[in-house]
Amino acid sequence: MSVPVFNLNNEKEGEVDLPEVFCTPIRRDVIKKSVIHQQSHGFQPQGRDPMAGKRTTAESWGTGRGIARVPRLRGSSRAAFGVSIVGGHMAFPPRSEKVIYKRINNKERRLAIKSGIAATAVRELVAGRGHAIDAVSQLPLIVGDEIQSLQRTKEVKALFESLGLWADVERADRKKIRAGRGKTRGRKRKVGKGPLIVVSEDQGIAKAAANLPGVDVVKVADLNAELLAPGAHPGRLVVWSRSAFTILDEIWGGSRG
Repeated sequence: MSVPVFNLNNEKEGEVDLPEVFCTPIRRDVIKKSVIHQQSHGFQPQGRDPMAGKRTTAESWGTGRGIARVPRLRGSSRAAFGVSIVGGHMAFPPRSEKVIYKRINNKERRLAIKSGIAATAVRELVAGRGHAIDAVSQLPLIVGDEIQSLQRTKEVKALFESLGLWADVERADRKKIRAGRGKTRGRKRKVGKGPLIVVSEDQGIAKAAANLPGVDVVKVADLNAELLAPGAHPGRLVVWSRSAFTILDEIWGGSRG
């Protein structure tokens, strides 16, 4: 099966064969496992002070006084230290030593990536993620290698407008302010996920697209499940450079590789 290749003006300039990786079954369970594994790289360990609630002279009075045997402060009947006591220590507090880094088998990770790649060609899945693709004529969407050398943001914007992708970039630029304390901690707004640009070589496109909301640029060899399926939902809108598209099977293998 052949798919068309477009130039920067959305004019057909040739065809390429569809890589075998697009025949990979879409495994949502494996994709979710791989995304969680990828997200665990950024988890921050957190725990409690081991001495929290224990800096006290409290001791139990023992039996024979007709009161509970909880630890009590010296010179007072006020309880302290214990788990059930106000200001006491926690029974099983979070520990910073806990291993929170998730692991995944290499074959599962590669299957998740190949499955995510295959999902990018299914129009129903891409639309189901919320991408605005009414003006997009073809999936997978392949553009000539000139896309890799774009240097200016306005050039990338012009490309998206010609390909019918600009509506999806505007959709990703959310105006609503986040509720709660998060807005004072560097995450005032949630940023949606717009188009993903996959190239074989970055000749300036990453810097040119950096200021466009929701747009990511990645080399084909650096693909991961979280980029292809943000939030573990497969079907991201992807723009492939011609050279990146033709070496997919070489890097990630076919549907069985």
